[in-house]
Amino acid sequence: MRIDIISAIPQLLEGPFQHSILKRAHERQLLTIHVHDLREYGHGKHKQIDDYQYGGGAGMVMMPEPIANCIDDLKKERTYDEVIYMTPDGETLNQQKANSLSLATNLLILCGHYKGIDERIRKYYITREISISDVVLSGGELAAAVLVDAVGRLIPGVLNDETSALFDSFQDGLLAPPVYTRPAEFQGERVPDILRSGNTPKVEEWRYEKALEKTKHRRPDLLNEEK
Repeated sequence: MRIDIISAIPQLLEGPFQHSILKRAHERQLLTIHVHDLREYGHGKHKQIDDYQYGGGAGMVMMPEPIANCIDDLKKERTYDEVIYMTPDGETLNQQKANSLSLATNLLILCGHYKGIDERIRKYYITREISISDVVLSGGELAAAVLVDAVGRLIPGVLNDETSALFDSFQDGLLAPPVYTRPAEFQGERVPDILRSGNTPKVEEWRYEKALEKTKHRRPDLLNEEK
């Protein structure tokens, strides 16, 4: 998979992709991430990419021409499965959406900034708008990093144990059950005997029951969505 990211402040994305799982994905040539500086398409000697909004009001708006020119140039090189705009008013990212996007070959992500982007870009260039939460960030870069991490770890071969992602929270509509590791006893509390029994069917039954119990307690809305 290849992911291109358009950003007004590409420096914000220098760290998240150079460590841990995403670094391993790059080394294995399973995922390549290319960050493009929108200011290279800016106007004038100051590389302007924003302007005042029509109708007045606080906050600057990202101009359409630099964004359009950048996207057009990238589209000359490849076809994108989705052109995604990270925005607080987009569809909320969840595990099912991450699963779907992990099947793509090429994704293009646009990071918003300032007051947002000109509506005409959203209308004519963007195919999907995604939010990571009902919260407003200073820009879309951190949200883009979250999206890339959520999608990238699902690509076959990225995780050392490919079955690991299948048991993450939300994959089956439930939160993940409790997990334990050594030592078997810590501060007077022992690991549940069933997990040390070697009885795989009983272990899976226990995990399902605990996942259901946790979901009922912490996120009952997930159970309601299934109905």
